[in-house]
Amino acid sequence: MEHNQFQHPVRVLVGLGFPTDIQSVKDAFVLLDEWPPSKRNAAHGVALNACRAALAGEVDAETARSTFVAFARRMDLLVPTAADIVAAKAVGTFGSAAEGHFNKSM
Repeated sequence: MEHNQFQHPVRVLVGLGFPTDIQSVKDAFVLLDEWPPSKRNAAHGVALNACRAALAGEVDAETARSTFVAFARRMDLLVPTAADIVAAKAVGTFGSAAEGHFNKSM
């Protein structure tokens, strides 16, 4: 595995809501670097700096990945994994409003 590859890709929504896999520090850095200046916030800055540090070999790729995930989650770009959906359904938090609506009509 290349030193800046993520162990697991991060799936995010880009453009008009199309999912894409961010597989490396470089992929994350490019997305963050091209992020519109008017939409940047503290989470963006932390993730961008972590990616820079990882590209320079100062931190590992998984540290940069975790900051990128935090940024994506904060910006509502993170696509939930199947495991996330299953876990949420198990505790009744995913789609509960819709399920409640359908249960009333049955």
